This record gives sequence, structure tokens and C-alpha cells, in this order.
Amino acid sequence: MRNTTIAGFAHKPVLTGEKALLRPFTEADATAMADAIEDPEVIRYTFEPSTELTVERLRAWYGSRSEQADRLDLAVTDRATGVVVGEVVLYDWNPANRSCTFRTLIGPRGRGRGLGTEATRLIVGYGFEQVGLHRIQLDVYSHNHRARRVYEKVGFVEEGTRRQSQLRDGAWLDEVVMSILSHEWDARGR
Repeated sequence: MRNTTIAGFAHKPVLTGEKALLRPFTEADATAMADAIEDPEVIRYTFEPSTELTVERLRAWYGSRSEQADRLDLAVTDRATGVVVGEVVLYDWNPANRSCTFRTLIGPRGRGRGLGTEATRLIVGYGFEQVGLHRIQLDVYSHNHRARRVYEKVGFVEEGTRRQSQLRDGAWLDEVVMSILSHEWDARGR
């Protein structure tokens, strides 16, 4: 049964799938996340590297995620190994419109085995079924074909392209806007 009231993100759940376990972050996850964030493929597809991302800063950041009532940051853990391989995040929460933005980051230890797809399904399902969201959107670089396939598998629909919206290493990059609506999620049968 779908939650018809907006619960927000104050509650930090543990979501369990066959391969992935999503759980609230702790300070102890900073080292694993630093390894994921520093991966060249993660940098290529997500953000520019920063010399300010020290393990100490990441420890403070991830240690404070459970205190944030306006967003949901969860560690993606490989159930087979217990290792943190990335994160999933619902943020930019707009209670009036029952919408938010989604992002994910999966490091090299979690790729190619369906962990990212399952983690995306788990948090999107939580957003619609427990939080009561109507819309979840995301932005993805057009050249990030792996992520786009994951999002399409989960049910996200391409809405359009922000052409040459980001300048990285002297080249302009396009961003694809995708979204999924609650009735589309329901129609997929999860």
C-alpha cells in the first residue's frame, strides 16, 4: 500500500535486495567512499576531482548524513562481501510538488554485477512507496551509457538534453534529463 502522506527523509531506512543492502552512512564509510570517488571512471562520469576531498572531510560529510531531514543518502553495500561500493541519494526535495532529484555513484568494486541497478530500484521504490513522492528526476552526462541503461531499466524516461551545459577539460558536455513518475513506477509492477 502506497504512503499517501509526505513523510520526508528524516527516517533513514535499511533497504535490502538480493545483491545490495542500502543503509545509513557512518563516519567509518569515508575510506571506502574516498576510494570510489577517486576512481577515474567515477570522475569521468560524475564530477571534477577536488583536492579538498580528504578522508577527514568525507568522514565529517558521511557522518552527518543521518542528521539531514531534507535528503536521503544511503551507502550501497555488496551483500556478498559487506563492502561499501557506493551511494544512492535523493535530494533537492520539494515537498509541495512531491518531487526530488536522484543521483548515484558506484565505485569499481560494485560494477558489472547489477548492484547499481538493484540499488536504484530499491531507493526509487522507497521514494514512491514510503515517502509518497510523485516524481523523481536525474541528470546524467550523455556519454555515460552504462548509467543511462540502468536508469532506463528502472523506468526513467528521457525528457530532453541540456546541450553543452558543462565545460570539462576544455570540452563541452551534454546532460540528459530523465525522470520517473509514481504511476509509471506502479505500472512497472516494481
